[in-house]
Amino acid sequence: MGMAAKEHFVLVHGEGHGAWCWFKLRWLLEGAGYRVTCVDLAGGGVDPTDPNTIRSFKQYDKPLIDLISTLPEGEKVILVGHGAGGLSVIHAMHEFVDRISQSFFVAATMLPFGFQADEDKKDGLPTLPENEIELTLGAGADDPPTTIALRLEFQRDRLSQQSPEEESVLASMLMRPWPATAISTASFEGDDERLNRIKRIFIKTERDHMLDPQQQDSMIKKWPPSEVLVIDTDHSPFFSAPEQLFNLIVKSL
Repeated sequence: MGMAAKEHFVLVHGEGHGAWCWFKLRWLLEGAGYRVTCVDLAGGGVDPTDPNTIRSFKQYDKPLIDLISTLPEGEKVILVGHGAGGLSVIHAMHEFVDRISQSFFVAATMLPFGFQADEDKKDGLPTLPENEIELTLGAGADDPPTTIALRLEFQRDRLSQQSPEEESVLASMLMRPWPATAISTASFEGDDERLNRIKRIFIKTERDHMLDPQQQDSMIKKWPPSEVLVIDTDHSPFFSAPEQLFNLIVKSL
């Protein structure tokens, strides 16, 4: 076990997913002696919150912030975010710069202050055609949609076209609509020099149909991380290449 037992990973899911999506990576990390916590953000996984009632990013991200705030004094964690989970990682970095030793962005939104301009949304949010999504107007017909969901017939191509088919089926059974307004209005105050005290690793997914590789490149160029690693997979390497993802992460510690 040695020093590895003292490393604590916190895995943060992306839009529509939950803690469940990390099951393979969790198994690999724990098998190597690491501690692992997989968090359900509000309205994700088995969290009981109706995602249509989540109107702010602070509300959406509360489970992660609560988790880190209750860690024992002096304990640091390694954050791993996927997709929109990158915004949650950034939020935590602003709030707890001295409690986070390292952050990994797996095909994840990596914007130091969230969405400050339309250009940020162009880089950091998936571009999904209207025919591929279902919108819920939970706040009224004249207000922005409260949630977005990928239609079942498009989920595999967008998220996991290289993954085993049975895992795409599992994901289709467990995915939930995500709080669109809460995520798209995520913005943070602070300074990037402070954030840069935390080592950042970006893992780029080369065959991604959800967060396009060009979008990933744009975020990397605008806010260069400590290291960029490339994995030749779909948007869900925790399904399509879990051992490769595990190796990339562990070798970057």
